[in-house]
Amino acid sequence: MSDSLTTEFCLRLARAWATLARRLDSALGGHHGISFADYQLLLHLQRAPGGRLRRVDLADRLGLTASGVTRSLLPLEKIGLVTRQSDPRDARVGYALITPTGDELVTNATTVVDNISRTMLGAPSGDQLRATSDLLAQIAGLQR
Repeated sequence: MSDSLTTEFCLRLARAWATLARRLDSALGGHHGISFADYQLLLHLQRAPGGRLRRVDLADRLGLTASGVTRSLLPLEKIGLVTRQSDPRDARVGYALITPTGDELVTNATTVVDNISRTMLGAPSGDQLRATSDLLAQIAGLQR
């Protein structure tokens, strides 16, 4: 594959991400008062065992730094969607825990995300989605 083709793919990927994020931010902000970044954070917590993750693990899943996660969590803590939890055995370990309010919000917001995703993607085949998803996982350094 030529370098210009891979570069073009990366440019289109960046543009697609910007368009998708803008649409999701707008829809989630209008319906639920959160950004897509907030939604992703809450979704990772909702999917985690017990609704909690170590902040460092949350940072890894979101592709952020630990301080970036802390900055992202602060406004969500203030509005009662997440809370902090310390490890009684190790004071250095901090957890982020989704609250019942946060859990309900992310469940409701998922409908908005699903609708926007379906609208923007159209009707690709399962094979197309799997192949593209695998390529995106490779780019993100995720194991599939």
